[in-house]
Amino acid sequence: MNRLDYFKSRIEATLSPMDYIQMKKKFPEDSVLIDVRNGPVEARKNKIDGAVVIPQVEIESRLNEIPKDKKVVVYCWDVWCNTASKVAVKLLENGFEDVQELTGGIAAWEKMNFPQEPLSTEKTTNCSC
Repeated sequence: MNRLDYFKSRIEATLSPMDYIQMKKKFPEDSVLIDVRNGPVEARKNKIDGAVVIPQVEIESRLNEIPKDKKVVVYCWDVWCNTASKVAVKLLENGFEDVQELTGGIAAWEKMNFPQEPLSTEKTTNCSC
């Protein structure tokens, strides 16, 4: 793959936090944001405002909760975490056509002081997206 193809595919596969916020303002119902971080709730504490929580270890058994007619944006911890990339591959392999990874994960979101909400200690129920 040459450099041009690499950067084009990278742009196609990712979405910056700022681009996500702009997209959500323009088309609020066209996408679903999924927090795919693994780990205990105590470690995760917060999530991005409006995100659905489906940890990577549960993704396979909960595919039916994710709408196939919307853009699916997944995120994990930070730029060093590849959990969101693994989930994106799994979603694409299972017929989801429009999947992107939120670059920088929740760490970038927090750094920019974008809206978050406490992560519920209850098991997340079906996606109401």
